[in-house]
Amino acid sequence: MITAAALCASPPLLHPDLTGGEAVVPEIGELRAACAQAAGRLLRDDPEVIVVVGPAAATGEWDAAARLDTAAFAPWAARTGPRTGTRSLPLALGLGAMLLDQAGYRGRRRLQAAGQDEPAAACAKLGAGLDVAGRTALLVMGDGSARRSLKAPGYLDPRAADFDAGVERAIRAGDLGALLRLDQALARDLMVTGRPAWQVMAGAMRDLAPAAEVFYRGDPFGVAYLVATVR
Repeated sequence: MITAAALCASPPLLHPDLTGGEAVVPEIGELRAACAQAAGRLLRDDPEVIVVVGPAAATGEWDAAARLDTAAFAPWAARTGPRTGTRSLPLALGLGAMLLDQAGYRGRRRLQAAGQDEPAAACAKLGAGLDVAGRTALLVMGDGSARRSLKAPGYLDPRAADFDAGVERAIRAGDLGALLRLDQALARDLMVTGRPAWQVMAGAMRDLAPAAEVFYRGDPFGVAYLVATVR
């Protein structure tokens, strides 16, 4: 049974070793605090397993003992992974694993990647397979459009604001089915990394009408970040 899900942003700067601290990037402090709060809420129901879901190049499950190799993203960063005998995680999964570590979670975890090119139906099917016996919580990693300003990674696209607003409305209303109707081609154009992970969540919670709490919404770097819980 899926008890709850937390949605968190997954920019590299979420990791302290990749920014040099909040004094260097002051805008990131609020986002980090919101992600920590959302991840921590998952532990309230004492889940038997937490599944981290995040976008990656290909769909697949990763070793639960693996962590993010920060040196792969910044040569000056201290190497924080991978652990001996494991590969470094994709960014979104690595940040999710970090959030669970920071929250003090020591229970069972699974790390599930959703390929960026997976269609909605495949994502929903993958999510449905996560709803098994026992209390299961989801930590869903991913960002909205990266084209919300002139200085955004993908430059300004006037369609970005409406797309991100639609995702936020769906989350706030508990209308997870709306996430399965997101335009995959448009999401690709807008550089939306979270689309497949959100659709996995929608598949996992397909029979529920969850209530949402939003902890953060903003685009300080031209990328839409949404942090929330759905229960």
